[in-house]
Formats: sequence, C-alpha cells, structure tokens
Amino acid sequence: MAQILLNLHGSGIILTAAIMLISGFLFTRLTKLAHLPNVTGYILSGVLIGPWCLHLVPQEYISQMDFITDVALAFIAFGVGKYFKLSALKKSGIKVVILTLFESLTAGVLITIVMLLLGLSLPFSLLLGAIGCATAPASTIMTIRQYKAKGHFIDTILQVVALDDAVALIAFSVCAAIVQATAGEGGLNMTQLLLPIFFNIVALLIGGGSGWLLSKLIHERRSKDHSLVLACVCIMGVAGFCSTMNVSPLLACMASGTIYINTSGNKHLFKQLNQFTPPLLVMFFVLSGMRLSLPSLISAGFVGVIYFLVRIVGKYLGSTLGALVTNATPEIKKYFGLALIPQAGVSIGLAVLGQRMLPAASGEMLSTIILSSGILYEMVGPACAKAAIRLSGSIPAKKAETKPAAKAAKPEQSAEAPQKVASQDLASEAALELAAAHHS
Repeated sequence: MAQILLNLHGSGIILTAAIMLISGFLFTRLTKLAHLPNVTGYILSGVLIGPWCLHLVPQEYISQMDFITDVALAFIAFGVGKYFKLSALKKSGIKVVILTLFESLTAGVLITIVMLLLGLSLPFSLLLGAIGCATAPASTIMTIRQYKAKGHFIDTILQVVALDDAVALIAFSVCAAIVQATAGEGGLNMTQLLLPIFFNIVALLIGGGSGWLLSKLIHERRSKDHSLVLACVCIMGVAGFCSTMNVSPLLACMASGTIYINTSGNKHLFKQLNQFTPPLLVMFFVLSGMRLSLPSLISAGFVGVIYFLVRIVGKYLGSTLGALVTNATPEIKKYFGLALIPQAGVSIGLAVLGQRMLPAASGEMLSTIILSSGILYEMVGPACAKAAIRLSGSIPAKKAETKPAAKAAKPEQSAEAPQKVASQDLASEAALELAAAHHS
C-alpha cells in the first residue's frame, strides 16, 4: 500500500491525508467503548498504519510532514494565549498562579534531576523535564462533565489546567534556548548563549506585534470568513518566521493570542479556530503515532517507566506544596494532584520539537517516552480524576436519587435546563473566566 501511494506522487499525498483522518476517526469508535480520550485513539491509529505495523503510509511522506506539527502547535499555542486575559487573572488571584507554578515546575525539576542521576545527558534531561510540566485538561474536563461535579475544588482545577500548558510552553522555550546555546562544539561561550535568547526575544516581539495588528484588522464589520483568514495568516506567518530563525513558535504564538485577547476582548475568534482546527489536530496526533518507534520502545522501557512514576510523584508533591504555601483548603492539599495525571496534546508536540534538537538516538528516545507514557497517562488519568473529585466531595448528591424520584421530577426538567447547561459550560475550555468569577 505504501509503495502504491508513493508511485501516485501528488495524488498519493492527498490519499495519505485521507487515510490518516479516517483511521483516526475509526479508532476513536474503539477508544470510546473503552472510555478513553480521543487523543489515545488518534495515536494508536498512527501506530497501526505506520511503518512498524501495517505500513500503509510511505516513510518518505512521514518525514515530509514536519510542517503539520509546526502549524498544529502554532494554533494550539495561540489558543492558550486566551487564558492570559488580565481581567480573568485578576479575578482568579495570585493563589491559582502560585499553585500552578508549584505543581508544574516541581514535576519538571524532579524529572530533570532523576534523569541526570540515571546518567542521561543534560539537554535530554532538561527537555524531558520541561515537557513533564504539561497536563492534558481534556480527560479531567470530560470526567467533570460526566459527573456534573462543581464547587471550589472544581473551579480551581479548571483554572490551573488552563494555565498549566502556558507554564509548560514557557519552560520548554527556556530549556530549548539553553540546549541550543550548549549545542556548539568547544563548549559554551557568550555568543552561543545570547544568540538563542536574542532570537526568542525577537520571536516574542513578532508574536506580540502580530496579535496587536490582528486586533486592529478584525472588527465588527469584518466577515467571519475573512476574520478566520486573517487569523490563519497571522498564526502561520509567526510560525514561519520562527522556523526561519530556528526557534520554537510556541512562545511567539502564545504571545500573539495573549495580546489579541487583551487588546480586542473578543473570544469569538478562538471559537472559530476551535471549529477550524480539528482535522489538522487529528493529523498531528496520527502523525505522532506513526513516528512512534516500536523497537526504541523496548530500549527506552526502563527510563520510560521511571519518567511515568516520577512525573506523578512530582505533580502530587508540587500541588501539595503549592496548596500549603497558598493556604488552600484541605481537599486541595490532599487530592488535587490526582486530577493532574493526564498528559497528551501539547506535550506530544513539544516532544516532536525536542526530538529535532537532540542527536538521533536521544531524540527518538525522548519522543518514544512521551508518546508511550502519554497513552498510559490517558488510561489511568480519568480514573485518578474521578477519585479526586469524588474524595473532595464535588459530585452532587443527586446521583443517589431513586428512579421513581427521577421520574417524578421530569416535569421540572425544562425549568432546570438553563442551570444544567451552565454547569456543562463551566467544564469547557472557556471555563477559566466563569470559574474565576464564581470563585470571587
């Protein structure tokens, strides 16, 4: 099959994209039965159609699809920028920021130290530690929706997971600059140290400037179609400039999203992008699965298991320390770390970027560890999140009502419908502002 697609040239690339999309969709039908997130299905479908299993896609095409990773990450990072709306951050307070920094960076530092103790290189340890900071909010939010959980514990979770990816992007960008600075032969000198920092600052300014320009170009008279076109030009343009300067597009695109939301206050564009990007993100995750090297999975087994366990310990320890520092409630001190186990999404994209910065063997090991552990995290994460919200007392007692009582309440359902919708909206990706307002 792979050879047939290769012989078709341009048509083969189009058919490859179709195969990636349909395989990702079909696998989510299976993961849905197992109550696993869609991301897990996308990755597993990529493994199945990749070079180590059915080999439906030519290796030549896989190696030419790096641009999908860059573009997908650019859109993800732009979307993360909306959570840095100053009014929302003021409402959520400094305590949530401190808690996020503790739970995120404690895990990253602990992973880095353990990897160095195992004899792995500094660049590998730094990048793996930075990637370990990230948390995938989808699984936790899906669990919250399923059990209609609410309360202060849930509000705090929603705020922290919204900020968590931003901390991971910043940590990765800093570590990537250090890795690039130390990559030259003959050790580190001032030029090697300052040049990546300079390029990252330039990228940050370009990103911020593009966000400001976008806020001026998109106004009430602009059609939705043209608003989407301008947003794509902005995001992809910033990503292209960053690739030209050999720096990560994450921080620049996040800065673009941050400046846009603070200067325009318009969240409709982010909703438009959320409707536009699903096929791109499906291809991104399927591509990540196709790149998973099964032979290296065996060689990275021990390091992968250590990473899997150390990150869980780091998240739990960091969230407990952060809760103690901020004088949080006993429930947050005891159970908050359990809700931060899942890891996919941004971390997978960071692994692909990290793989490019490392030697071939180390890069392949890094990517394999993140992809394989990401699947495991998505399997155990929802169960841990369920335990956290149940132990914290955030699940409403109405679940215990008998069937006759439920039937008797049917006529009142229409009156309660708005409240039900509001509860589901709280557990959406835009829940940061709603949760912060409720908390205040």
